[in-house]
Amino acid sequence: MRALVQRVSEASVEVEGQIIGRIGHGLLVLVCAMRGDDEVAAGKLAARVAKLRIFRDDEGRMNRSLADVAGGALVISQFTLAADTRSGNRPGFSSAAPPDTGERLYLHFAENLRKAGIPVQTGSFGADMKVRLLNDGPVTIWLDTADRA
Repeated sequence: MRALVQRVSEASVEVEGQIIGRIGHGLLVLVCAMRGDDEVAAGKLAARVAKLRIFRDDEGRMNRSLADVAGGALVISQFTLAADTRSGNRPGFSSAAPPDTGERLYLHFAENLRKAGIPVQTGSFGADMKVRLLNDGPVTIWLDTADRA
């Protein structure tokens, strides 16, 4: 699974003019399930996000996790993280998991964050969403479960 994690002061997601998710201080997490991913990968990625030390400590160093700062997570499904741009000008998305698998793993990821004690808001899988954020830092981190053994 892939995630693009952004440390935010605030973030929200809107569908059809209605805000369906909103957080203050925390992480905006854009998530994509890839072909071959499973619940184990979703759980591992959620654990990494929950423990990722990218919040400032008392000395101003990035040394605290989302749980340490009592922050929230806004989790948005984004299949375009699977974009293959190696040839041509139009990205391909064939490496993304099929929609039914993608939705199941996206929800499993969000539930695993909740089980880690993180307050979670979500977008709407497959919907046309408007996402607003105030990136804090800016801090933006790319995570991919395929990068770790």
